Amino acid sequence: MKTISIVNLKGGVGKSITARDLSYNFSSIGYRVLLIDNDKQGDSSRQYNRRSEDYPGIDAIMEGYSTVHEIIQATDYKNLDIITANMNLITANKKVMMNLKRPQHDRIQRFLREVENEYDFCIIDNAPDINISVINALSASQYVIIPVELDDNTMEGLDIIMENIREVKEYINPSLKHVNVLITKYDNQNKAHRDAIQEVKEKLGWPVFDTRIRTSRKVAESQKARMPISLYSKRSAAAIDYQAFTEEILEKVEKNEREEKK
Repeated sequence: MKTISIVNLKGGVGKSITARDLSYNFSSIGYRVLLIDNDKQGDSSRQYNRRSEDYPGIDAIMEGYSTVHEIIQATDYKNLDIITANMNLITANKKVMMNLKRPQHDRIQRFLREVENEYDFCIIDNAPDINISVINALSASQYVIIPVELDDNTMEGLDIIMENIREVKEYINPSLKHVNVLITKYDNQNKAHRDAIQEVKEKLGWPVFDTRIRTSRKVAESQKARMPISLYSKRSAAAIDYQAFTEEILEKVEKNEREEKK
């Protein structure tokens, strides 16, 4: 199972939409997918109509008090399951930080070991934060996607993400090897957007996906409808781009697997 974390310290850059649509696109072509909502706001849970204050989710993983099958829920889509989030994650993270008797960084990793043969991909939608549950997500991942919106504050917080990813890779998870930037809400008619891509490449030093997710009002509409964009408006620019992005990710994963076997 390949685990992909989606992170950025800024909100509104498309983390949850990317998690939603990448998860659905993978599942629609036959991959078994587990989506983990690791954000107390529960946007991914809400998008799949599974958000609840009562059902155990990522908070239960962090606290370690529920079994695998008590936490995982089926969605309405074949091959796609979800672990939900709600405000209980705040309390769970506090308890983890206060419990010095158990390792703090490997709660998600140990959970995923129990289900690694049941899924092809695990996608983790992380909070716009660097808290203990996000560190747990990075500690369990091989891939990181950083959605970036090209605006006046594009680079804000990215240096902190870079440092945390490097530290997790060096001290906790050497398998965290593949970090890429995804440009979202892109306007190809905007020269400032075209120029900003080069700035992102130069300052971050991380590769940028060839696919750029174009801005589209259909994204907001699909959120309100709680439907993946490729189902809500498959001919929209965003749906076409997320499909291309899915194919690009799969090509990268397959290439990396071939290289690792050499």
